[in-house]
Amino acid sequence: MAETARRIDRIDTAPRFTAADVARLNARFEGATTQAVIRAVLEEGLLGRVAVVSSFGAESAVLLDLVAAVDPSTPVVFLDTGKMFQETLDYRDTLVDRLGLTGLRTVAPEPATIEARDGTGLRWSYDPDGCCEIRKVLPLAAAMKGLDASITGRKGFQASTRSGIARFELDGDRIKFNPLADWTKADLDRWFEARDLPRHPLESQGYLSIGCAPCTSVVKPGEDPRAGRWRGWDKVECGIHGEPIVRPGEEPVF
Repeated sequence: MAETARRIDRIDTAPRFTAADVARLNARFEGATTQAVIRAVLEEGLLGRVAVVSSFGAESAVLLDLVAAVDPSTPVVFLDTGKMFQETLDYRDTLVDRLGLTGLRTVAPEPATIEARDGTGLRWSYDPDGCCEIRKVLPLAAAMKGLDASITGRKGFQASTRSGIARFELDGDRIKFNPLADWTKADLDRWFEARDLPRHPLESQGYLSIGCAPCTSVVKPGEDPRAGRWRGWDKVECGIHGEPIVRPGEEPVF
């Protein structure tokens, strides 16, 4: 009896995704509704192992509601930096309960890293990039291990730095899926009303983009919704959505 050929294991060194994959996805779903794209991504497994990355901020309920309508067990990664508003933590719990989300993963910075690099807890006041690195970028990088793609709530109208973003983007060798890329503020408001979704309690006080408490301020009339983040600093992103942070003698942190 012939011996069954032995299966040879090989290490797959190819990237998860390439620019060509992103182009095909954007072309395939051009003109499709947001709901249809989300359903295809989650039900067909188009992006492999995927998680929503949510701040549970002012507009987060819309994306979470859309995802929950397809699969409420979809992993949802929330970065608890240790500097969040209590209102945000309470809002997170409200939305998880209201939408029946069962895949919440709350991720926190490593205590040893905080002790070594921000023992006073005041790094935000003199080095906001460094604070975001240890409290957001590094924890998310660890949380993304084993995942192939992230789903974000980024929208083009939020700031000039986000204008024209595509539904699918290459993020290293992963894909970043932005279902609400072309939604307007009016679109979001209509969805909140139609679905009777609860609002973040700080929104009524003028906080239109809500991150860590020390670096979030009220948005003034006429400003971009994200103008209240890191006010007074030449900084518009935390590092999660943008160029990797590179420090002398270190590898890039994506």
